[in-house]
Amino acid sequence: MDTAFSSVVELAAAIAERKISAVEALDAHLAQIDRHNKAINAVVILDREGARERARQADAALARTDTLGPLHGVPFTLKDTHETAGMRTTVGFPPFADYVARKDSPVVARLKAAGGVLVGKTNVATMLGDWQSDNPLFGRTGNPWDLSRTAGGSSGGAAAAVGAGLTPFEVGTDMQDSIRLPAAFCGVYGLKPTEHRVSLAGAFPDPGGAPRSVRLMSCVGPIARNLEDLALIYRIIAGPDGADTDLAPVPVEPMPKLELKSLRIAFASTFPGFPVAAEISAAVERLAAGLASAGASVEEARLPKLDLHDDLAEGGKLIGMMLEASQPEQPTPVSQWFAALARRDRSILAWQRFFESCDAFLCPVAMTTAFAHCKPGTTLKVSGKDESYWMLPAYGAVFNYSGHPAVAIPCGLDSGGLPIGLQLAGRRWSEARLLGIAAAIAPLAGGFRRPPGY
Repeated sequence: MDTAFSSVVELAAAIAERKISAVEALDAHLAQIDRHNKAINAVVILDREGARERARQADAALARTDTLGPLHGVPFTLKDTHETAGMRTTVGFPPFADYVARKDSPVVARLKAAGGVLVGKTNVATMLGDWQSDNPLFGRTGNPWDLSRTAGGSSGGAAAAVGAGLTPFEVGTDMQDSIRLPAAFCGVYGLKPTEHRVSLAGAFPDPGGAPRSVRLMSCVGPIARNLEDLALIYRIIAGPDGADTDLAPVPVEPMPKLELKSLRIAFASTFPGFPVAAEISAAVERLAAGLASAGASVEEARLPKLDLHDDLAEGGKLIGMMLEASQPEQPTPVSQWFAALARRDRSILAWQRFFESCDAFLCPVAMTTAFAHCKPGTTLKVSGKDESYWMLPAYGAVFNYSGHPAVAIPCGLDSGGLPIGLQLAGRRWSEARLLGIAAAIAPLAGGFRRPPGY
């Protein structure tokens, strides 16, 4: 086996069939980390001995014919935001440098209960506040395709680690494209589920036990090198958990197998007033044409009658209001909060009506491929034009504001040899079907490619 680049499903099956041991699977990934992580700087907290002991326990359980779950013995890392008992959670923020949670977050607990072996944590933007993963504690993460380029953020360490074979899967967080953008930059898959689908409890360190203020738009979702793995991890972590009371009791279904000829795909190579690199726009149109030739019903989208720039601005205001909730000396008036929610409701309903006429919507996930490391706010060149840094996540953030699920899929390389990622969005609560649609499309899109040198 090429263990470092085996899928989650392949690793779990090989361990279950005793073709390899959990310790051997762990050692293969630790060796890959030792070979490449110094240059990439993706894995920033590593628990070698703890992981080896957990892998030994997994092997001992298998020897007793005890099966721990679908991840039995599979090693994994986690974005450095999830609370983990016995392991630091810092979000790249110096005041949290030594914070260790008393218990695992519900997402972490579910992954461990499924048999996963936690190895360490991956790098983030400071307090998850940027689209590059760089912070005072651990420095910056490079893109495995080109170390001079960013891996994205705030789940940049997670996407880089998956892309470089340092871990089989990851779980990121996404409030403004923070799973999908780094997944696109690193050439892997990333799912932002429907809002309130996966628990946010313990998804951000909370040393003081303050009331959770981030309750809207933010989502927790998986990152992987193929859609079968993405669907598996999603099913493990999704659904009510007794900790996050906002979670909806909607059934978590398996990914269906779908035929292209049964699908209705809408596409847009850009949104009005949103910048996008010409090669990304061309990739959307090329894939749409390929889907039509393969028998899918494909048409250029008639976007909802919304001012998407206003939606982005209103989304930013909502984030600001939630952060203000943790500062009682500057409370947001309740009337202002309700007005903001009413504004958002109109956008949600408009997108709901849009999805009545299509099964999925194909569009860019970011305005550019991975760009050179730079100071946040630096003007970026997009197809030769100067564009605002703050428009980087615009295509993805639209669906944070509306709460709809969206998955980033790799779609070839640009002329500079960097991955192009596109986005498929779908109806709320339709993750399983959306993943099935992505799986039907993936052979035409191209899928994951191993970065040169890994």
